[in-house]
Amino acid sequence: MIFNNKTVIITGGSEGVGAATARLFAEAGANLMLVARDKKNLDIIAAELRGKTRVELFAMDVSDADACVDVFKKASFEFGQVDVLVNNAGYHKRGLVEDVEATDLAKIIDVNLKAPIMLSRIALPYLREAGGGAIINVGSLAGRAPIPGSAAYAASKAGLRSFTYALGMELADSKIKLAVVSPGPIDTGFIMADIDATSDLTLSQPISTAEEVAQAVLDLCGNRPREQSMPKLSGFLTMFMYLFPGLSPKLRPMFERKGARVKAKLKAERKRRESDSPDH
Repeated sequence: MIFNNKTVIITGGSEGVGAATARLFAEAGANLMLVARDKKNLDIIAAELRGKTRVELFAMDVSDADACVDVFKKASFEFGQVDVLVNNAGYHKRGLVEDVEATDLAKIIDVNLKAPIMLSRIALPYLREAGGGAIINVGSLAGRAPIPGSAAYAASKAGLRSFTYALGMELADSKIKLAVVSPGPIDTGFIMADIDATSDLTLSQPISTAEEVAQAVLDLCGNRPREQSMPKLSGFLTMFMYLFPGLSPKLRPMFERKGARVKAKLKAERKRRESDSPDH
C-alpha cells in the first residue's frame, strides 16, 4: 500500500507497536506525526526515520484534551492535511481490582478509551477535509475475552472495540474507514518487562511481534474488515468464549497451565540473555 503525501498520526509512536507502525508507514512514503510522552524516545525514532520521510514530533499525554486538539493543528500546519490516525498509546497496571490504586484504574480508562474517543472526534473534520482516510485503533483480545488481573484494561479495550464498531456504523456513508486490530500478547516491553505480573492465561496464546501488529494496522487502512484478531485462531477462541461464557471456567485451568509453561520458558530465556550480557 502506498501512502505518498499522506499524513499519519501515531500515538504511542516512540516504541513497541507504535515505532514498528511508524517504520512501515515511513517505508510506504507517509508523512509522520509521532506522539508520545517521552521526548527522548521520540527523538530516537525520528532520527532513524527522517532519512526516509518527513517526521514531526509531539510530546504529550493523550489524556490531555487540549493537547489532543493541538497535535492535529500542528500536523495540519506542517503537512497540509491528516489522512490516518492510529490510536496505539496504551497503559496497564496489572493486579486485582482491589489491589490496584484508584488513580491507576482511572488512568487505564483515560489512556486506553477516553483518549482514542477524543482523538477520533477531533480527527473527523480533518479526515473529511482530506477526502477520506482511516482511524485504526489498537485493541486487545482482552477486550473480547476478559482476563482476571486485568479487569480495567479488559474493560477499556472492550469499550474501544465497541466504539470502533459504533463509529464505523455512523460513518458508513463516508470515505472514512474505522477498524480495530485485536492482538493477544505481543513481544514488547509492555508485557515482557512486566512478565511476572502478566497472567498465565494471557501467555497461553501465541505471542505476536510488534511488526506483525504494525502490518495489520497498515493493511486495515485499505482493506474491508472492521477488525483483525491476532493470531486468527486466538480470535476464534475468544469469540467462542464470548458466545459460551459458561465454558470459560472449565477451560481456564488448562490454558493457565499452558501459559505457566510459556512464562517459565520466557523467564529462563531472559535470564540466559542477561547472564550472557557483557555487563555481567
